[in-house]
Amino acid sequence: MTITLRPGSTVMFTGDSITDCRRRESEDALGHGYPLRVAGEWGLRHPDRPVTWLNTANAGDKVMDLEARWQTEVLDARPEVLSILVGVNDMAWHTFDPEGYVIPAERFEAGYDRLLAPLAEAGTQLILIEPFLLPIRGTAEAGPSLVGEEERRAWRTDLDPKIQVVRRLARRYDAQLLTADDMFAELTASTEPEHWSADGVHPAPAGHAALAAAWLRLVE
Repeated sequence: MTITLRPGSTVMFTGDSITDCRRRESEDALGHGYPLRVAGEWGLRHPDRPVTWLNTANAGDKVMDLEARWQTEVLDARPEVLSILVGVNDMAWHTFDPEGYVIPAERFEAGYDRLLAPLAEAGTQLILIEPFLLPIRGTAEAGPSLVGEEERRAWRTDLDPKIQVVRRLARRYDAQLLTADDMFAELTASTEPEHWSADGVHPAPAGHAALAAAWLRLVE
């Protein structure tokens, strides 16, 4: 079943840089990415059902970082719907941060579960977006680091179990699941992956548009 957005409800997006999308540098608090596209398209389709849209994502965040600010920035806001996309930094932290280390899928799952449990108890409707990695070629910047195809293959090995974690949690909490990794795999089967993301992680405009369109299919 899709989620029904009622007039006056609050929808919050949170997660990492993919959702943040420079929101703190923007005049629009939703940033420049798929949350802004979702809000705009919803307003176009449903002018009779205004919704309050919030974005509390922070670039670089991992599950443990979300936990540190979860109460004040998410739970205290009491959104009727929460959309969360996290996992890329849990996948790659050891690659680009000198203090980073490999985060096992079990630890990722335990932390993610702690995020979702109080929301489920409060009756918040959940949309989980699975993390994704596009098969771009060559070397690309990832934060301060240059990441090549070998590193991205290692990222993929690390990411796949974490994608399964998000899918399990979606079933456990009866959440809507946006299968973004599958979506981009299908899109890149017929179009160059760089069309959707220059670095394999952060969406290009077309990638954000694809995420927004998929997100809107989960609500009514």
